[in-house]
Amino acid sequence: MLASALVLIALLCAGVLIKVPYSEMSPGPTVNTLGEARGEPVLQISGRKSYPASGHLNMTTVRVTGADYRMNIFEAVHGWLTHDSVVVPHDTLYPDGKTEEESTQENAEEFSQSQESAKVAALKELDIPVSTQVVVSTVVKGSPSEGKLHAGDVIKAVDGTAVEEPGDVAKLVTEHRPGENVTFTIVPAKDAAAAEKAGRAPEGGEKVTIRTVKAPPAEGEGEEGKGRAIVGIRAGTDHTFPFEIDIKLADVGGPSAGLMFSLGIIDKLTPGDLTGGKFVAGTGTIDDAGTVGPIGGITMKLVGARNAGARYFLTPDDNCASAAADTPDGLTLVRVKTIEDATKSLERIKAGKTAGLPSCSTG
Repeated sequence: MLASALVLIALLCAGVLIKVPYSEMSPGPTVNTLGEARGEPVLQISGRKSYPASGHLNMTTVRVTGADYRMNIFEAVHGWLTHDSVVVPHDTLYPDGKTEEESTQENAEEFSQSQESAKVAALKELDIPVSTQVVVSTVVKGSPSEGKLHAGDVIKAVDGTAVEEPGDVAKLVTEHRPGENVTFTIVPAKDAAAAEKAGRAPEGGEKVTIRTVKAPPAEGEGEEGKGRAIVGIRAGTDHTFPFEIDIKLADVGGPSAGLMFSLGIIDKLTPGDLTGGKFVAGTGTIDDAGTVGPIGGITMKLVGARNAGARYFLTPDDNCASAAADTPDGLTLVRVKTIEDATKSLERIKAGKTAGLPSCSTG
């Protein structure tokens, strides 16, 4: 008996002390985009008439263990046996040795971009004009552009040719050979920010000439990329909205709330309620065109939504099979591919015509 007790104690100690390369995902909190978080409205609109909205359009989240946290054997086994959590390889959540700080920063950037796209998609769905411009997203340290171009500068033209998309910038720069000059027509970031605050598109422009350099070799790069000319910037897009839309939500990261933010904005800008007072939750990325994209942790988000009281869950098309394989009782999945799909389904939910809702299947 003594020997057995000692062996048991040794096994218990080993289970606590031995760390395994796994992380845990579990249901996170849900937030009603039509309501408040920490005492203030999640969606705040000024400069245009907005309307009160009842019901719920809840965004959903997943709680994950930190990059620096290492589970022990007992925690891993408990996670595998518990239905409301998922244990996955650590590298699944933090690939390439990414630190928690790096992951947090990346999630914050994705969250910020998702808010921007959510606003654009919502206003386009309501036929409210939004102006879009190409901007300098980042400037590489030590590159020819450092000190000449700055993040937030609006790029109007390259060598006198107007640019309409971020890809146009790289295309026009690479028409040069390394060592040649390229001329950018820009609106400085400070002037662009002032124009955006005033609700108008950036105007004017000043010319900045930059000497190109040869691009450094990149891993896996084809022959066509070798020796190309670069100036050391990354181009992106920015938007000027005709009125102010603020999304106030702290301690949330990633792009998966985009769809629900868009729907919340639409509901706030139109009379009546999109949901008819029903409790709807959902998830999905959104781009400027209103296309809904897949997300991670769908099963955990379903559990979190049902625990919060949701009856319907707007599910990205590409997540439908996984969601349908493990749907909590009492939760109806609604398949969506675009923001238009989502608004049409909400109309049916509001009217009680749920028999014809697009559904998810495991096939």
